[in-house]
Amino acid sequence: MDSKTAGPAKLNDAERRDRLRLIRSEHVGPRTFRMLLRRFGRAAAALDALPDLARRGGANAPGRICSVAEAERELEACARRGITLLAPEETGYPPHLAQIDDPPPLLAVLGSADVLARPVVAVVGSRNASGAGLKFSAALARELGEAGFVVASGLARGIDQAAHRASLGAGTVAVVAGGLDRIYPPEHEDLFAEIVARAGAVISEMPLGHTPRAHDFPRRNRLISGLAFGVVVVEAARRSGSLITARFANEQGREVFAVPGSPLDPRCAGTNDLLRQGATLVTSAADVVETLAPMLGYRGGFLAAEPDDGPAPSGEPSPSDRDNILGLLGPTPIGLDELVRLSGATPALVRTVLLELELAGRLERRSGLIALL
Repeated sequence: MDSKTAGPAKLNDAERRDRLRLIRSEHVGPRTFRMLLRRFGRAAAALDALPDLARRGGANAPGRICSVAEAERELEACARRGITLLAPEETGYPPHLAQIDDPPPLLAVLGSADVLARPVVAVVGSRNASGAGLKFSAALARELGEAGFVVASGLARGIDQAAHRASLGAGTVAVVAGGLDRIYPPEHEDLFAEIVARAGAVISEMPLGHTPRAHDFPRRNRLISGLAFGVVVVEAARRSGSLITARFANEQGREVFAVPGSPLDPRCAGTNDLLRQGATLVTSAADVVETLAPMLGYRGGFLAAEPDDGPAPSGEPSPSDRDNILGLLGPTPIGLDELVRLSGATPALVRTVLLELELAGRLERRSGLIALL
């Protein structure tokens, strides 16, 4: 089932377990999960199809499939810790996050799910923040809370933690890159606990026991922007992870705000660049509230619905279809629309071949483009 399609308010236990097995299986990411569920309808049917799909994609052996026992252990561990695993169509899943192209198929939530239903603004910035940046972030987060917004950030050092601490009373959401039992950085264990205790929430798409690695943080950043009506970048160097969050926000149709800084401070070079690129200038919370106020009447989703992927494929690609599409792919990324045009195949057939290649571990997606590994 597509995450943008209305569905049941609650999954049954078997479907939740099977969806967990599917997303924890090798070569299955959020986008692939969505394609599989849309094609097969139920996670159990998609799991049964994985080996054959990987074989058609050219895999010598099918990727590892998460076992029933592994999934049940994770579900039991989550239950012991008070963690809820929510699907995009379920009540309590953050409504704006459910609208992005690759929402987590099961989102781990610790704390109050109610806070996720309220309008969210993300506040992010440098880990090596200046004193002025920390002071501004705290004031901004406090004022946004007073205006009725929940503040989301990444629980990182610097700007993130300042925003979280200042918005504890009004509501804050921490999005983490590892499992909810792997707090990073470790010195924020107290902040993690206080967020949960004071009716905030901490969320992750990663399994318990997962220690965050460098490539997990950009994945985390798309969730920070996906939750929010808008993203405020307070301080960011030119190669800052906060700029990745801003890029995701642009791609997701969110508002991007930036706080101007001294041209002599490298921590402000990225935010000043954002302003040159058209981000909304922020000198106080009023700038954010004024921009977002017209959207607040659209609870449950302010973005226009994205075009549907079209009907599920009614037939399998022929060998010549596969050869044709495979021949157009290489290490240089190409867009899906261009691949459809060049191949002359239907979009449904092209997506099926790409799905097979992805499950075989032979495909990489880069910012909406496709490349062969």
